[in-house]
Amino acid sequence: MSETLSLFDGADTLLNVPSTQSIKYAGSKLKLIPQILQLAQKVNAKTILDGFSGTTRVSQAFAKLGYNVVCNDISSWSKVLGTCYLLNTKQRSDYQPLIDHLNALPPIDGWFTEHYGGHINTGSAMQKDGLKKPWQLHNTRKLDAIRQEIEDLNLSFVERAVALTSLMLALDRVDSTLGHFSSYLRMWSPRSYKELVLEVPEVFTSEGHHQVYQSDIFELVPEVSPDLAYFDPPYGSNNEKMPPSRVRYAAYYHLWKSVILYDKPQLFGKANRRADSSDQSSASVFEEFRRNGDGRFIVVEAIEKLIRMTQARWILLSYSSGGRATADELNDVMQTNGKLLAVTEIDYKRNVMGNMKWSYEWTPSTTKPNQEYLFLLEKR
Repeated sequence: MSETLSLFDGADTLLNVPSTQSIKYAGSKLKLIPQILQLAQKVNAKTILDGFSGTTRVSQAFAKLGYNVVCNDISSWSKVLGTCYLLNTKQRSDYQPLIDHLNALPPIDGWFTEHYGGHINTGSAMQKDGLKKPWQLHNTRKLDAIRQEIEDLNLSFVERAVALTSLMLALDRVDSTLGHFSSYLRMWSPRSYKELVLEVPEVFTSEGHHQVYQSDIFELVPEVSPDLAYFDPPYGSNNEKMPPSRVRYAAYYHLWKSVILYDKPQLFGKANRRADSSDQSSASVFEEFRRNGDGRFIVVEAIEKLIRMTQARWILLSYSSGGRATADELNDVMQTNGKLLAVTEIDYKRNVMGNMKWSYEWTPSTTKPNQEYLFLLEKR
């Protein structure tokens, strides 16, 4: 998926928002990129840390605008995307022979077909074993052949990332899911009947000096000194009856991890999830739903700790009104650690640009659960 957006700032000056490309993702900030870039342009930043890069769309946009980008995410598949787009030094045409070679491979039956490939069954994705599958057999057989060949080829670090990114994008175009892998559709989606065909990713070259990491954010921030840090941490639900929702990330995208690592892990559950994506082993402190001994939400402590440890003059924080942290708590964190320069509110249920507002107070409506907020903070 790729898209080009445009935005008018307060002076009616057209800001060109670069196109970006990535997989479907529940936490994607594609629709917020214009507001993120607009806020970043209000300060004199040259180097940007994208601390929870996910699909890397934000990192791609910053890189195309000439910023030096430090791209980081704990996910192995995110690091591959970052490497493909930010560290590439070749033209797209240079990768066409590799992609043509992978497309020409004869299909084989392998690990992915065994666990994730399904028969058509007159439209139903439900198989004889009682499980639904994310892809049809004709595509998992191609996946098995291509993934093994990528493993066997003598590819450079960036070439491997380009090949794996191409494979992820192709798989994303023929899946039978709602965009994640914690459950699959009961009836095959129309796109799942299509053939898996790899295309060269929309790679680019830029003048910036970029770095790509796969680190725990608390281990990384003491080691880098960007001008501006953009943080989009995962959000735990604010529903008191709901357990922590780390499933949105570690489990929702477990299959991308298996495609990248090719480690054929132990699986469990109706969705054949990786064992290491279980609730016990993959929880994020930013999705924590509990309070500490003083009655304060643990996630609020984590956000404050992150802001305090970050060696940047400016911090841009994304947060949702559906997250665990409340408005008052985040305001306290901001005021304690610096000067709040701006807050942007976006309502996803209505026209995004028609509902963007600027204020120095965060006053979300309790009746609008889909508000997204961007806080621009200047640290003391």
